[in-house]
Amino acid sequence: MIIESAKPLIPILIVLITTILISLTKKRPNLREFWSVAGSVLTFVAVASMVPYIWYGQKIVYTLSTIAPGISLSFRVDGLSLVFGIISSFLWIFATFYNIGYMRTLDEHAQTRYYTCFAIAILGAQGVAFSGSLFSLYLFYEIITIFTYPLVAHHQDEDGYAGAKKYIVYLMGTSKGLLLPAVILTYVLTGTLDFADDVVSGIFTGNLDKLWVSVTYWLFIFGFAKAAIMPLHNWLPSAMVAPTPVSALLHAVAVVKAGVFCISRVMLSVFGVELLQVSNLGILTAYIVSFTILVASVIALTKDDLKARLAYSTVSQLSYVVLGIALLDVSGITGGIIHIANHGFSKITLFFCAGAIYVATHKKKISDMAGIGYAMPFTMGAFAVASLSMIGVPPVAGFVSKWYLLNGAMEISNMPILIILMVSTILNAGYFAPITIKAFFQGKKPGWSRADIKEAPASMVIPIVLAAFISIVLGIFPGFFVGLVGRMLP
Repeated sequence: MIIESAKPLIPILIVLITTILISLTKKRPNLREFWSVAGSVLTFVAVASMVPYIWYGQKIVYTLSTIAPGISLSFRVDGLSLVFGIISSFLWIFATFYNIGYMRTLDEHAQTRYYTCFAIAILGAQGVAFSGSLFSLYLFYEIITIFTYPLVAHHQDEDGYAGAKKYIVYLMGTSKGLLLPAVILTYVLTGTLDFADDVVSGIFTGNLDKLWVSVTYWLFIFGFAKAAIMPLHNWLPSAMVAPTPVSALLHAVAVVKAGVFCISRVMLSVFGVELLQVSNLGILTAYIVSFTILVASVIALTKDDLKARLAYSTVSQLSYVVLGIALLDVSGITGGIIHIANHGFSKITLFFCAGAIYVATHKKKISDMAGIGYAMPFTMGAFAVASLSMIGVPPVAGFVSKWYLLNGAMEISNMPILIILMVSTILNAGYFAPITIKAFFQGKKPGWSRADIKEAPASMVIPIVLAAFISIVLGIFPGFFVGLVGRMLP
């Protein structure tokens, strides 16, 4: 049942108003931070208010403007959009409290600009989540890119500008050179940019030239470079020059999640399961992203810088989402989509931990962290939990994702994908487990004592512990996100 309602616009408008209020209270930091907290909470409430509609089998649609036949600024809410909408809005609450502790402790400059751009990035994420057409999706996708550039360049030093330059060149270059042509080709071939009503048929119907359909498909896959599929991944490790909360925004909340969400949306609502199966584009995509999963994990093993290791972990883990969709069966698609949520909570925990370690110790290298678990037990305990999720150990959330992905591979009897998933899990353990072992089981180095080094401020540690706890809850009770995904599958 389809309901016409402006509800999808409400979270976007709340973030927009929040952004304006933040900008207007530049000289009153307490009030500025209050608007950030209030805006994040209200945005999540607005998104959560749409859950009952989707849970009971309805879809919400709304057209704000029709630019031309088949081209509209429109919005829609289904199970897929709610997964991303909920994660990006809920994690914004965590990031806001963490931001306050981080920015105040380090006395960072340009905080108003920082909070403003952070909020607009969330606005873009909400717009992407609830887009009802490729036109809307492209518009909000670009908003995320433009307003995260100042965040990557925040420190305004040589490294910051270099990382931000690579960030904008990669993302703008691919969006203009690959993604925009894909959108244009879609309109030429189909006469519409509106998403299909179901995930089976898509909008590429009729006797279309298979070559042009395939070209359009691959332009989309690599045009959404925020998904960091190799070889278009290098912007992500380079962007780690940004403050740690920005890294968390990039990896867990908005940016890369927007990339894999957009690919998921295009695969399911533009091309459709039937076309991807008949053309074998789905399974070919699965093998391509499997290369990213394995190679990025191997590179992560070589990194001693904690944020760099986490960055390559993200490159690998993102491709689990695309892999699941590409399997084109219920279990695989479910595993891929819920990994948007499961990875989000676990990865934001890991980056928050990296930031807390830096605030407390000014250390970035893993080799310098032997015994740090004794001085920062809450931070490193949460890190251990989130690491187990990334590896896929029960009862943490990542296990549920991998369980569905493994079942998806078995349902289509694809042994190579099954082996890839198992090998990648071993690699995950290879680059995460040594960090926890070093922190808790390799003795204390001089200076690593609770008398000399303490936990980061409570405004940072509390979000870390809560995010890790939610990862456990989602591992034990995965029914909510699994149920949302089930509402959109045949």
